[in-house]
Amino acid sequence: MDEGAAGAQPLAEQFEAHRAHLRAVAHRMLGSAEEADDAVQEAWLRLQRHGSTDVANLGGWLTTVVGRLCLDVLRRRRARREEPLDLHAPNLEGGPEPEHEAELADSVGLALLVVLDTLTPPERLAFVLHDLFAVPFDEVAAVLDRTPAAARQLASRARRRVQGVPAGAADPTDARRRQEVVQAFLAAARGGDFAGLLAVLDPDVALRADAAVPDLGGLQRLRGDQAIARAFLGKARATRAALLDGAPGAVFLFGGRLRGALEFVVSGGRITAVDVVFDPLVLDALDVVLLED
Repeated sequence: MDEGAAGAQPLAEQFEAHRAHLRAVAHRMLGSAEEADDAVQEAWLRLQRHGSTDVANLGGWLTTVVGRLCLDVLRRRRARREEPLDLHAPNLEGGPEPEHEAELADSVGLALLVVLDTLTPPERLAFVLHDLFAVPFDEVAAVLDRTPAAARQLASRARRRVQGVPAGAADPTDARRRQEVVQAFLAAARGGDFAGLLAVLDPDVALRADAAVPDLGGLQRLRGDQAIARAFLGKARATRAALLDGAPGAVFLFGGRLRGALEFVVSGGRITAVDVVFDPLVLDALDVVLLED
């Protein structure tokens, strides 16, 4: 192996470690295995040109690249007024890579794919990245070239439309199942049930706060089920379960006024991310419905 090939191998290995995630993101963004593969391949070519020496978070960098590529594809579709589901609907009877299209139908649901195709490209990207893949809003904002608050609102609008997906569809955003997980988390936190918290937290769960949280030791970012379980253990007594823009969450009420909120991303029956919101502008824009605990 020559020196150039030896130098290229580590970069290829780094990329391969992220390929499955990048393809999953692109597949859900575009609804087409072929176009998803094209986006991932283009991301690899751009990484080759750019290199990884000055990239602190390669996974985030690649997700941003793939997100922007998908955004361009979706915008071109709308400009040409294409009907992507007619062109790229899962072909269960054969055709190119039918197993991949069937896999997408099973994991996302045809009804949800139809709803996603009614969203604007920025709404679809914000929803897919944040709600399905737990990408923080500051990273979603970087892909969209908007503020985190604007990215949050795009995802919220998309989420409200998605709530209309029929209950019989194979929908990973099913509100009832997610609400049960969130309420189990709140009950375990209040009751000091460490095992109960671990049971509903993804091992790689991330917490992000838009301001330091005194009750959590002044933290703004935290990762891992053990760390987050310890942070919430015996706490959350001041929270009320609520729907936030139609999604399960919790709110902090003081004197009858909304002072903070917890937004949860739930995937596969476990919490993969917790967003702690204190920004008054974001709180004012939330559609809050209080629930019985």
